[in-house]
Amino acid sequence: MSIAGALRRTLVGVWKAFCYTLGILFIALLLYQGWFAAQIWYWAENNPQSTSFMQARLERMREKDPNAKLKQQWASYARISDALKRAVIVAEDAKFSEHDGFDWEGIQKAMEKNQKRGKVVAGGSTISQQLAKNLFLSGEKSLWRKGQEAVITWMLEMLMDKERILEIYLNVAEWGSGVFGAEAAARHYYNTSAANLSADQAAQLAAMLPRPLYYERNRGSEFLQRYSETIRARMPSAQLP
Repeated sequence: MSIAGALRRTLVGVWKAFCYTLGILFIALLLYQGWFAAQIWYWAENNPQSTSFMQARLERMREKDPNAKLKQQWASYARISDALKRAVIVAEDAKFSEHDGFDWEGIQKAMEKNQKRGKVVAGGSTISQQLAKNLFLSGEKSLWRKGQEAVITWMLEMLMDKERILEIYLNVAEWGSGVFGAEAAARHYYNTSAANLSADQAAQLAAMLPRPLYYERNRGSEFLQRYSETIRARMPSAQLP
């Protein structure tokens, strides 16, 4: 066999191996994304018992206390105060009812703010994006994780309506050390139910969301009070799904 023939056969073999490997990786990726889609499809009608973020938090808590437990009690959408829904939308995602999972204007403003400050001080994440991260992902910051977050966010918006997305978010959001969801937060801070939260209580809970562990220890923070008042003033403008 000539050198040219041998080289040609080698190149064909390499190309076939490359295509085979690429095909296997593509199928694996489809199966991986399919697992996320199946979970989301199931949760469109059934309540998640836990999330990736909750499990990670519990593991850290048990490093200090092996008997540590999370506080969470599911509350249906109808049994969560409209005041809290409005407050959280105002604080976390003012265009929640309008966008398709991504607030592009908010992302642009966050990028400009971060560039101006020279560090990350704003994220621009929507409620849908935050739910995607909380349900499935770790706190790792990488392009792969951000890409996966975007895919899961798209799936959430395709397979769930806005009301269901907000309902799940309000039930899995962190509000303190081991405190997850509106019902647990209402009882932990105000000894009441999520359904009976007042407008002022709802505004303060929404103001705590960016730094729940810090504000749990610093309830008298001047910034927290000012931010709560701002949220309270804007709540009437919030559009509920």
